[in-house]
Amino acid sequence: MLPLWASALAATLIVQTVSSFSNMAIPLLGPLLMARLGLPPESIGYVSALSALGICWFLACGGPMLLHFGPVRTLQLGLVITALGLLTLSQPLGLLSLLGALAIGFGAGPNTPAGSQILIRAAPPRHRTLIFSIKQAGVPLGGALAGLVIAPLVLAQGLSVALWAVIGVTLVTILVVWPFRRRLDGQGHGRHPGWHRSLLSWSTMVRSVGTLRAHPSLPLLAALGASFSVMQACLMAFTATYVVTQHGASLAEAGRVVAAMHTASMVGRISMGWAADRIGGAMRHLAVQAVASALAVCLLMGTSGLGPWALYGSAALVGFVAIGWNGVHIAELARVAPLELVSDVTSAASLFGFMGSILGPLAFALLVGWSGSYAVAFLAVAAQLAGFGLATMLFLRRSPA
Repeated sequence: MLPLWASALAATLIVQTVSSFSNMAIPLLGPLLMARLGLPPESIGYVSALSALGICWFLACGGPMLLHFGPVRTLQLGLVITALGLLTLSQPLGLLSLLGALAIGFGAGPNTPAGSQILIRAAPPRHRTLIFSIKQAGVPLGGALAGLVIAPLVLAQGLSVALWAVIGVTLVTILVVWPFRRRLDGQGHGRHPGWHRSLLSWSTMVRSVGTLRAHPSLPLLAALGASFSVMQACLMAFTATYVVTQHGASLAEAGRVVAAMHTASMVGRISMGWAADRIGGAMRHLAVQAVASALAVCLLMGTSGLGPWALYGSAALVGFVAIGWNGVHIAELARVAPLELVSDVTSAASLFGFMGSILGPLAFALLVGWSGSYAVAFLAVAAQLAGFGLATMLFLRRSPA
């Protein structure tokens, strides 16, 4: 039998990777899906927005559901809801089909709080941040797998087969993690029969956010995570366009630059987790990483005219430090939170992170429209992250975490 920590990591990493794969498949299928629904191609933006809203919905109100079913069972239910969302989104129902995107996001919502609840109980303290970071590496891994698999599958078999393949993988994963339920869920669930009413309860959301008062460092830690999320979302949304418009690259080359950034982010998440465990002081580590991320983005903005290797190298560095933060952040949230509030605290902090992921690109686009420069917008985003990093350093000097 696997050690408890290995079982916990295997279950959470598998679900995280498949959930990311299912979610990332949607933008890749966007033009064909929108055509099937009779909607213009730009309607894929509504899909992304509704999916993010679904994640926020679970993070705000899904705590009682998680307590009722237990973490592994909740992850399984999330996969079921994701599959139903994919099925709804694939039906030619016009705007009604877009409700499937809301379900897909809601189904992805349990990954962070349920995964944190499982890992904080099972991971050895001396390797905790590394284990959390490996689990979070499932996000770029799932995205990379979607990028490699979806387009060839559509070309070879068509849109319907590709959609059913994604749905099939999602459903099979429910069976794959089934053996972990008894060992990882334990006996502490089934005590919240009114969980379904909490999904539409304003007080549940307020109570969830209120858990960030459980430790003095949690509000700033949540704010730092939201700041990182703004940076990450803007990099994901605008790097390809920046490379094409400012460097004169082809779309194919821009895709390779983004691929280098994603690959480096996967390595970065694991490496940063290992480093945080070895050095200690995860919050200080995050503060330094925030400043380093801002400097890396400044370096990327300065590569114009320096050749492709400078562009690829700086993009990889940005991916390594600016997108490699998530595992360390979630592990630190779980460490400082009271054990019984781990899932609530990670949900609340992640909620602010996803709000940053939504609002950040909107502000970025407005800033580009006002200034006419992607570099100015990227530097502004870098400045806000550096500011939060420096503020965290000052906080730690006055009150060490």
